[in-house]
Amino acid sequence: MRKIIHVDMDAFYASVEQRDHPSYRGKPLVVGGSPNQRGVVAAASYEARAFGIHSAMPSVVAIALCPGLIFVKPRFEVYREISQQIHDIFKRYTDLVEGVALDEAYLDVTENKQNITYASTIARYIKAAILEQTHLTATAGVSINKFLAKMASGQNKPNGLTVILPDDASAFVEGLAIEKFHGIGEVTAAKMHALGIHTGADLKARSLWELTQHFGKVGQYYYKIARAEDDRSVEPNRVRKSIGAETSFTWDLSERHQMLQELEQIAQIVEQRLEQHSSGGRTLTLKVKFSDYHQITRSKTLLSAIKKADTIFETAQLLGETHLIS
Repeated sequence: MRKIIHVDMDAFYASVEQRDHPSYRGKPLVVGGSPNQRGVVAAASYEARAFGIHSAMPSVVAIALCPGLIFVKPRFEVYREISQQIHDIFKRYTDLVEGVALDEAYLDVTENKQNITYASTIARYIKAAILEQTHLTATAGVSINKFLAKMASGQNKPNGLTVILPDDASAFVEGLAIEKFHGIGEVTAAKMHALGIHTGADLKARSLWELTQHFGKVGQYYYKIARAEDDRSVEPNRVRKSIGAETSFTWDLSERHQMLQELEQIAQIVEQRLEQHSSGGRTLTLKVKFSDYHQITRSKTLLSAIKKADTIFETAQLLGETHLIS
């Protein structure tokens, strides 16, 4: 039986800005691009979230929801430095640390450096050390696998700690609304609703054959998590092979200008993520999925690394107008 902790910093980028600038505290704030420059929200403070603002939202939409919203440019070098501090805290307990992003990580503490019996105790120590050293709060989830630990960390934010014990795992998953499952997005949730799947119990009642018929390969994943099963290991040396962003729509886009507008926003998000990871790539892939779930992908490899939103957008636009957008 494994002991997995998922640690998720609370509104990380926004909280750092509020920590470093006292005048921002208690006010709705987003880290991201300006609405005057077709920017995108990278992170939102909890005060901003109360207005319905969230990451990946166009900044022009965010300012419409909250006219007094404060916009702050990202300082990824600062966020990376703090993230390293946090990872140093993790390493006091285990070397099996898988960073998902600057503000999120999985830890396998089944066997830990300090021979602490309970993973929940380690999670408490980690949260306290993060607060003491960075003056920031984190939320932790503890369970027997990565899926459950991730779900647990989302139950009691901010500054929470939730433990899902082995005997409680099945009941927890069965009672969970399907749109709350990690790995099930808005469009997939809508399709599941149409099939009469509204909870984990409904998902568990479906056969593997039925789920793969409706959802393809990912149906196998849905079948397992409905049974609280996840055999993925914590991979400390996982190499990120790609960085991207995508958006699903509840309505079909049919006009060229709509597609390009959304594509430009996605390019902004990809630029933010590349900067977050101090990364770049030479091959850009554009993926388009249609209402019948048919999918087309097109790629182009450039001579130099792609890092900026302008290049991402221009290359993706060329791919789209050459092959997809008519």
